[in-house]
Amino acid sequence: MKLGIVGLPNVGKSTLFKAITHSDIEIANYPFCTIHPNIGIVPVPDPRLDHLCGLYQPEKCTPAVLEIADIAGLVRGASKGEGLGNQFLASIREVDAIIHLVRCFDEPDVSHVDGNIDPVRDIETIELELILSDHEYLTRRIDKLSRLVKGEKGHQEELDMLRELLAHLDTGQPARSFPDLKLSPEVHLLTSKPVLYVANIAEKDLNQITPQLELLQAKATADKAELVVVSAELEAELADLEAEEREFFLSELGVQKTGKELVIQAGYKLLGLISFFTVTGSKEVRAWTIPQGTKAPQAAGKIHSDFERGFIRAEVVAFSDLVAHGNMAAVREKGKYRSEGKEYIVEDGDIILFRFNV
Repeated sequence: MKLGIVGLPNVGKSTLFKAITHSDIEIANYPFCTIHPNIGIVPVPDPRLDHLCGLYQPEKCTPAVLEIADIAGLVRGASKGEGLGNQFLASIREVDAIIHLVRCFDEPDVSHVDGNIDPVRDIETIELELILSDHEYLTRRIDKLSRLVKGEKGHQEELDMLRELLAHLDTGQPARSFPDLKLSPEVHLLTSKPVLYVANIAEKDLNQITPQLELLQAKATADKAELVVVSAELEAELADLEAEEREFFLSELGVQKTGKELVIQAGYKLLGLISFFTVTGSKEVRAWTIPQGTKAPQAAGKIHSDFERGFIRAEVVAFSDLVAHGNMAAVREKGKYRSEGKEYIVEDGDIILFRFNV
């Protein structure tokens, strides 16, 4: 599953990406410094995994991971090819969800493509370009289906829905706000992807509610989207510190979680993902990523296809039960160690031992 960071040029996308992924990429004060998407694999911070690793002291402690892409800045007219817009829009089609980074800091030495800071306007600029791109895409799809319908009526239902969706886009609304949106797998709309707004503020504005941030929060609420507030500048500083120094620095600032943690955890949630854990004796404690609603055999298949093919049962302990009772022996004694079959839907935080035979 991949998250894509989008936004106007010079809003801090590459700075945030570099801080999150510890990647060595170019950062410059001019539009289109990034041409091709930078890709990074990042571990998902999870205090439950930390607890399990502290309890079992394994040789290896393996977190869940997310793939994040730093996509070049879009500008007004991108849907018509401005600023290499077609190339950049194609990169967005390849991600599963969007992190929309919005500039809320005023820095004279860092230029803004529109000359001044206005986070709501900036969001609307990007959203409009995505809508226009989807409009063109849907128009071509409708033309194609219209020709197919003449000889095959099976496409009529999809054609009717796409025409309604096109009319919805004409009102300036994204596809994700269309009621009961159900797209066939081959239809990839930019505005159907879930979105997370991330406000990039100045370090001096940490723990402050600025007027720009208030406007952005109102916009996120209206769009039924989550908003995370970070300082990409601060995240870049934190990325260069040792763990102990970082914790001290954060405590001095009165910050409990880094922006990196907030963004990754919010992105994980945005994608509808959960984690389950496996404990392999003293060798490894590992977090595994699955979509919410996954049944036990398919979760087992994330580890190895043989686990799914020869699935017998899943022996399950809820993380909360392990914490409440201290260890597995006490969990068993309290009757909280469960045996689940093929229809069991894995819960976030389950600790699972899979039994299988092939």
